[in-house]
Amino acid sequence: MKTVADALDAGWMAKEIERLEHAVDRDPALAIGTAKELVETCCKTILTKRGVSFTKGEDLGDLTKKLTKELQLVPEGISDEAKGAENIRLILRNLNQLTHNLAQLRGLYGTGHGRGDGQYRGLQPRHARLAVASAVAFIDFASETYRHRVAAETAK
Repeated sequence: MKTVADALDAGWMAKEIERLEHAVDRDPALAIGTAKELVETCCKTILTKRGVSFTKGEDLGDLTKKLTKELQLVPEGISDEAKGAENIRLILRNLNQLTHNLAQLRGLYGTGHGRGDGQYRGLQPRHARLAVASAVAFIDFASETYRHRVAAETAK
C-alpha cells in the first residue's frame, strides 16, 4: 500500500497506512474505519488527478462509481469475445460491491460513529484484517489501472 501512496503523491494516505498497520491488532475498529477512509482517499485522489469533480456530499459508493467509470473499470466495458469475460465482469462487480460493504461495516463497527447504548462490542482483529485486505485489493487495482491509463495517454 505504501507504493500506492507514493504513486498517487498522497502524503496523507501514507500516514493513514502507517496508522492502519498499527491498528489491526490493537484497535480493530480504527483499522476498519481507516480502511474505508483509504479507499475514499484513493478515489478522491485519482478523480482529482483526472479532473473529475465531486462534491463533499458524495459517499463512497458515488465516488467508486465515478472512479470505475473514469478508469473504464465498468464490467460492461469488457468485450464478450475476451477469454474469461464473464469472470472478469463478476470480479469487477464484486470489487465495486466490496467498497459498499466496507462502508457499511465501518458504519456498524468502525470508528467515526458514536455508540449510543453502552453495550457496543467490536469485531476481532481477524475481521479488521479482512476489511484491510479488501481495501488493499481495491486500492491496488484502482491505482495500478490509473498508472496504466496515464502511461497509455502519455505514449500517444
